[in-house]
This record gives sequence, C-alpha cells and structure tokens, in this order.
Amino acid sequence: MQNDVKTTRYLVIGILLLLAVVWSLASAGRGNAGGEYPRADLLASAEWLQEHADDPDLVILDVRTDDHFHGKVIPGAVRLPWSEFRYDSRTSGVGELFVGPDRAQEILGEHGIGRTDTIVVYDSVERDGGATASYVFWVLDVLGHEKKRLLEGGIDAWERAGLDLDSTPEKLQPILYQAPTEAMETDRWTDGRFVYQRLGDPFYQILDVRSPAEYLGRKGSKDLHGNPLKLGHIPTAVNIEYKRNWVDEEAKMLKPYSELQELYRGLDPERAVVVYCDSGRRGSFSYFVLRLMGFAHVTSYEASWKEWAHPALYYPVETVERTLAGTALPGASAGRAAGTTVQAGEKSSATSEPGGEPQGGYVSCGG
Repeated sequence: MQNDVKTTRYLVIGILLLLAVVWSLASAGRGNAGGEYPRADLLASAEWLQEHADDPDLVILDVRTDDHFHGKVIPGAVRLPWSEFRYDSRTSGVGELFVGPDRAQEILGEHGIGRTDTIVVYDSVERDGGATASYVFWVLDVLGHEKKRLLEGGIDAWERAGLDLDSTPEKLQPILYQAPTEAMETDRWTDGRFVYQRLGDPFYQILDVRSPAEYLGRKGSKDLHGNPLKLGHIPTAVNIEYKRNWVDEEAKMLKPYSELQELYRGLDPERAVVVYCDSGRRGSFSYFVLRLMGFAHVTSYEASWKEWAHPALYYPVETVERTLAGTALPGASAGRAAGTTVQAGEKSSATSEPGGEPQGGYVSCGG
C-alpha cells in the first residue's frame, strides 16, 4: 500500500514538473514581452499584441515615415509618423528638435488618441529596429502617459509570427488629449544648458550612444545649414553604441536582460543618466532600454550633438575615450560601486574646431 502511495506521489510530482516546463516553454513561445526585464510592462511581443488586439482601450501606432512605409499595417493601426513630433529651427540652425509637450498633446489628440489609452508603438527593422518607435515612447514618457509599450521587432516581428496585415490604416475621430501638469515628467527631457551646468556633478552620468567614430571625433556631421559641427563628445561621456542593445543587426531583437546588464556594467541605476546621440533618435532607443532595465532617473538630451556641437555655441567637447570604472551590474546589488568614469590611456582631453582635427586642451568655455 505504501509503495502505491509513493508511486502516486512521484507521479503527481512528475506531472506538475512537466506542466511547469510546458508552461515555461509556452510563455517563451509567446515572447512573454521580455518577462525577465524589470520593466517588462513597457515591452510587447507580437503574440502579446495579438492576444490584446480586441482590448477596448488599445491603440496601435505605426510611426514609420512615408519613405519606410510599405503600404501595409498591423490591423487596426493608426499611422502617426514619428517625424511629426519634430521641427527645424531655422533661426538657430539646429534641426530635428522636439515640438514640445503642448504641441505633442495636440498631435495625439488630432489622431484620436486619449490619455487613458494603452498605446503600442511600432516601426520596422529597416528603420533601426525600434529607434523611431522609441522616440514616440519617449514623447509619451515626457507627457506622463502611463499605459504604453514598444513592439519588439516592429512590424517585421508581426510578419514573422505569421500574422495578418492590413492595407488600410485606422482613422480615429479627433479628441482632446490633455495631460495634467502634475502628471507630466518633463525632467525626462533636458537641454544643453542643463547638461553643461552639471558637468562634473557626481549624480549625473552621460551616455553617448553614437558610433565610436563619432564619439572619438573621427566622423562628423553638419548643422541645418550644412556647416560642419565640432568633433568629439560631451566631456565625461561614456560611449555605448545603441546598436549594441540588439542580439544581431538582422532581426534587431533586444538582448536578454543578463546581457544588457553586462553591457551597462558600471552604470549606476541609483544616479541619473543623460542620454544623447546626434539628433535624439538613436538616443531614444537607449533611453528606452534603460527604462526597460529599471533605471528610474533617465533623461534624453534630445537636441543632442546637433545643438551641443553647433559652431555658434560654446559648449566644450573632448575626444578622449572614457570608460565606466565600476563593477556593479545595473539592477543587481548596490549601484554604489558603479558609475565612475576613467580616461582610457594617458591622453589629455581635447577640443576641436568645427569640422577640423582635434586640438589639444579641453577648455570649459561657457554656453
């Protein structure tokens, strides 16, 4: 009799273990929307989106611009090109700037998007695998919009899952989008003056997500009028190119959380991180990744290098490579062991003239 009881008990335990394995595999098959990430609620998989497609408060935003739109959308998606949230300042010569919270709310309302909607934003692998959807995510963050997700892999992941597409985008009736002032998180948007005044402030870490060539001053860009911008990077900034967040550059799916922790080893989650690139687009993707990892104090210097390195301004630049000296993993134990930066090699920091070669001696010259 005892043997029968033992056999039954082992059989039940075995069945439970088998069910646990099956459930785990099923969750992985659905994508689990990045379940291992501390803020997995900010990410959506194609399977998650399909399961929630009939939710009454769901709004799907296709944010691709016309030059990256192939005529098909995820069923029910509203087209809202991410570029609508940007403008060029002819007077300053700085292009691709955020239109600001007031105009952003008008744009959302014009497209029928409400304050309480659950918004899923997507783009395509062709357009940097999330680096434009993340810009709209950042805009929603600035407005303090609570329910929002980024579709990992964009419309390409939806297609790979064998799901249907539609040729007609959804058009919603315009409504009033109004974010209460106290609910907005405008500290997630910063400018050059703010960054300049905090150079050397131990609470702030500066993350340059451009290519190493741009960071080191070996590759430049131009302002709105075609004038060369200064070369290099913001003093004390470390460089982790936004592309390194992907497993590969083909599908452009996000690395697992453990790999992202290694990538950002030494970045202190208890301190603020200022993220920038050339014009705010690439920076918004790394901004999203840090938010996904649970970093609370992340802000985008949205005007980025287009403003900081403008020849008419006097913000300091340098070309020395800096690395994170800390050893703590973001999201792991204490961030106190993280976050310091060191200069790679013995070279002193440097500044450079617009479009020219780096010159010796970084000088803080106002701005």
